[in-house]
Amino acid sequence: MEIYCFTFIKVGNFNTFAKIIIVKGTLYLIPSPLGETLVTDVIPQGTLSVLAELNYFVVEELRSARRYLSSAGLKGRVDSLEFYLLNEHTSEREIYSYLSLLLEGNSVGMVSEAGLPAVADPGSLLVALSHKNEIEVIPLVGPSSLMMALMASGKNGQNFSFVGYLPIKSDQRRQKIKELERLAGRTGQSQIIIETPYRNDALLADLLTVCSNTTLLTIASNITMADAYIKTRSIEQWKMGVPSINKKPCVFIL
Repeated sequence: MEIYCFTFIKVGNFNTFAKIIIVKGTLYLIPSPLGETLVTDVIPQGTLSVLAELNYFVVEELRSARRYLSSAGLKGRVDSLEFYLLNEHTSEREIYSYLSLLLEGNSVGMVSEAGLPAVADPGSLLVALSHKNEIEVIPLVGPSSLMMALMASGKNGQNFSFVGYLPIKSDQRRQKIKELERLAGRTGQSQIIIETPYRNDALLADLLTVCSNTTLLTIASNITMADAYIKTRSIEQWKMGVPSINKKPCVFIL
């Protein structure tokens, strides 16, 4: 992106205006596969073409990002790329330092561990800083587990809320589930929930314990993968048999 500013300069005995062009980089938000799938099955060519032009990447996890970029066609270049970590352990000071790459005219790709960057992801602070500093932000096309689960759920797709993660402690989590169930029943608003995969079973157990038998629950796991599972059933029906979802990426919708 080019930013124009004007300043006075002296030419001989005269003062005149000079236009200065400040070139800033672009922040590209690059979706990644949701699991072990062929990259070209879930990431469009347009996104892959942008990847091939970048030398700087802000990533959530280094190993998986390198593996993704290798499979996306950058295998011979990965060792020459520059990577910067941005996850829950990254300090605000470090994130501010990443901004300098963009201010110096370098375009940067932000890559999440899976799915869309800056959605349930610490990358949103760098996006906010980019807007504040007049840096162009371009989101690219790729899979979103939240929207794909909602599409396939049969639930209200016009009025919905992404709740994100529920409290870790069971008693607090159950209280939150009760609140969400009441809200969904009163307004018809779909409540989209995610959880860390190894806590899926605990969350599902609380959903089955707390919710009314007539409440509808969607369970969507391993979306886009060969063993993808997406079903909407009543709590009463789920109590008769639940899928194996431990350690699988899941989306739950009340």
